[in-house]
Amino acid sequence: MHKKKINAILDILSKEYAGAKCALNFRSPYELLVATILSAQCTDERVNMVTEKLFKVYNTPEKMAELTEEQLGEKIKSCGFYNNKSKNIIAATREILTKHGGEVPRNFDDLVALPGVGRKTANVVMSNAFGVPAIAVDTHVFRVSNRLGLAKGKTPDEVEQGLMKNIPREMWSDAHHYIIWHGRKVCNARKPKCEECSLAPYCEFYSKTNK
Repeated sequence: MHKKKINAILDILSKEYAGAKCALNFRSPYELLVATILSAQCTDERVNMVTEKLFKVYNTPEKMAELTEEQLGEKIKSCGFYNNKSKNIIAATREILTKHGGEVPRNFDDLVALPGVGRKTANVVMSNAFGVPAIAVDTHVFRVSNRLGLAKGKTPDEVEQGLMKNIPREMWSDAHHYIIWHGRKVCNARKPKCEECSLAPYCEFYSKTNK
């Protein structure tokens, strides 16, 4: 995609979604890490409902480590895939305690080395907890980026690399939130609201489906 087109898209997004932030509720890097793991295949709204109760007691690695996988699983059941998520959260928590002195690591490589933490989760934590420019590719970012042509890829990693190349580094974190909110509000998975979309003139998907 031509740089002029990319700049036009970013300009529109920055105006429409100015101030967009992470939709997950958190008060510490650890809370964000747990919430992001829970958010896989689950809405942020549901995660926030679950963590509102969970974090009243189990909001630190020390507290979370008191739970068994089964006990945590019962508390996060409505988030889906709770057995796997519980296993990963408890395992990641133990590593944070034993290898990182009870603090969520600020290093990307250390984050992705934690059980259940992939690039998306690590990027969310780096960007929102530590203020490091990053682009986390979730389903919304993956879909919108491919449809627009802003970054093409068959995998989230490919799209992430494309976005990092096409978007100025100082805009990575903001653009990540803009694209997510656009995916939620306009560029829906099944019925995108192309007729309402201000990005339609720049969108490859729109040009192909409206010939």
